[in-house]
Amino acid sequence: MFQSILADIRKEFSTGNMISRLIIINVGVFILINMVRLILHFSNGGVTPGVYYDIVHFFSISSSIFHNLTHPWVFITSIFLHEGFWHILWNMLFLYWFGRIVADLIGESKIFPIYLLGGVIGCLVFWMSAQLLPYGGTRPIYALGASAGVMAIVMTSGMIAPDYVLRLFLLGDVKLKYVVAVLILLDLFGLAGNYNTGGHFAHLGGVFMGWFYVQQLRTGNDWGEGVNGILRKVEQFFTQDPPRKSKAKQTKLVVKHRYRKSKREEDLPDTQERIDFILDKIKAHGYNSLTQEEKDFLREASEDS
Repeated sequence: MFQSILADIRKEFSTGNMISRLIIINVGVFILINMVRLILHFSNGGVTPGVYYDIVHFFSISSSIFHNLTHPWVFITSIFLHEGFWHILWNMLFLYWFGRIVADLIGESKIFPIYLLGGVIGCLVFWMSAQLLPYGGTRPIYALGASAGVMAIVMTSGMIAPDYVLRLFLLGDVKLKYVVAVLILLDLFGLAGNYNTGGHFAHLGGVFMGWFYVQQLRTGNDWGEGVNGILRKVEQFFTQDPPRKSKAKQTKLVVKHRYRKSKREEDLPDTQERIDFILDKIKAHGYNSLTQEEKDFLREASEDS
């Protein structure tokens, strides 16, 4: 049974999309760290030893600048690390729900850069807020989790498709912009509490990164291509593949705010013009108003971008 599960996971990781890969990595790290905790707990007479927390802190961002400078990897490792079940569950659900919207509209290749940049900025905002405000006290505090990266994706989805309609349990159809606004407000209100203040600052750092990313994309500056370029070089280094010529091109996000009812979509010969037509239709009537052919065309266009 376990071999079959592992085979399915390997297959999904190798053939699936970036959202699936991020979820697999996060869940894998979650299982690993909790297995370490379980082993140490029972080997120490039913009490979790301090070495477990040392391990967690080794991979977590800290309010201590000395810790972060001597553990520079924490800006990456902390955004894949979760201890609590509900923490990782909601992060992965949000990553899946909002990530699919982003991937369908602007391309699968944008998911990891937004997640990574949002997570790193979230770590920086957490550290800076801990220096400026006394909520951490005199002892170092630590932060971990994918929330900042996920909130960057949430904000990106709200920026590119504000009128996309979500069907929520008990609430019915709700436009995406209102869902995103409520999530941001919850983090703002959370700053007034005494629980997870640093986490809320990190979330807002991710929100800012999502907003800034889309603003840059609209001007033709795709920060994601730089991240993907670094990943390709790392991959080539470990696989020893010969360098491939980059086919990357500058991406410019254009979302127009009018819906041209006088034109028929099939009369639009240019691919970009047809994409604009479909985005206008989403803006006016929501994603669910698209035909299956339009959804397939938009998905194929986003994968080619």
